[in-house]
Amino acid sequence: QVQLVESGGGLVQAGGSLRLSCEASGGTFGSYAMGWFRQGLGKEREFVAAISWIAGDTLSADSVKGRFTISRDTAKNTLYLQMNSLKPEDTAVYYCTADPDQYAPHAQGTEYDYWGQGTQVTVSS
Repeated sequence: QVQLVESGGGLVQAGGSLRLSCEASGGTFGSYAMGWFRQGLGKEREFVAAISWIAGDTLSADSVKGRFTISRDTAKNTLYLQMNSLKPEDTAVYYCTADPDQYAPHAQGTEYDYWGQGTQVTVSS
């Protein structure tokens, strides 16, 4: 059973940085797409970024391009999200997710099968 455990969330001032981590276990991730989604209070879940685990191809939402970078360490089975120039509107619970059925990164949340428990990111103004 695939398990995803996020860490690295917290409280940061606007303009600051955080790096989220997601430790993955229980699967062989070579053919997976993995990603990050977020959900703010009272808002719908929103795609942030995704990556092809084996190739490293990435896809990012327009709202985070140039500020957030998704990456992975295949030796450590860990997914990362480096978040720079944070804004109050980035405040949300951030979820790590994995799709074992698609190789390429994508933004279709309903097609990701595995989800972590989430980590809170709060950006103060």
